[in-house]
Amino acid sequence: MSAVAVGIVLAAGAGTRYGCPKALAEGGAWLRAAIAALREGGCARVVVVLGATGPNHQGLGIPPDVRTVWAHDWARGLSASLRAGLRAAAGGDYAVIMPVDTPDVGAAVVARVVEAALHAPSGLARAVFAGRPGHPVVIGHSHWAGVVAAATADQGAAAYISARDDMVCVTCDDLATGIDHDFPATTAR
Repeated sequence: MSAVAVGIVLAAGAGTRYGCPKALAEGGAWLRAAIAALREGGCARVVVVLGATGPNHQGLGIPPDVRTVWAHDWARGLSASLRAGLRAAAGGDYAVIMPVDTPDVGAAVVARVVEAALHAPSGLARAVFAGRPGHPVVIGHSHWAGVVAAATADQGAAAYISARDDMVCVTCDDLATGIDHDFPATTAR
């Protein structure tokens, strides 16, 4: 029996700095790109966590076989959407966490990081770009309860994984920048 990786797209935030929920960015192109990256990168199932957009996902271009969940408490921060995503990933062996706002992270990055996690004794791996931790982050099922317990407010899995010395860091500079987009391209920072 092979391990089941479940992709989780975190797309619940309001995107205050961006000016709209990032699930809607570029007409939903970022959301569709994240779904495709997870699917083509080796995830057996994909879950999209919505929040600020409301529970209705019609018009977002989400394929019918992708599960959507609404984090009703999304305004509490990233931890709420992470919890909702992990609940929806039940039955999976690995969660592949991907925020909606890293549009250049494609299937090759996902596949590389998933492969590293599958071979890591810890079951933990994450992409690294230019020496900076990035996404996706792959978390083996045995860690999910610890991640949920450590997640608070706008701190998702970071509190849990930063305390571990067995996270496999996978350099992906040759595949993407991994930059998350907090502001529209036309906005001066």
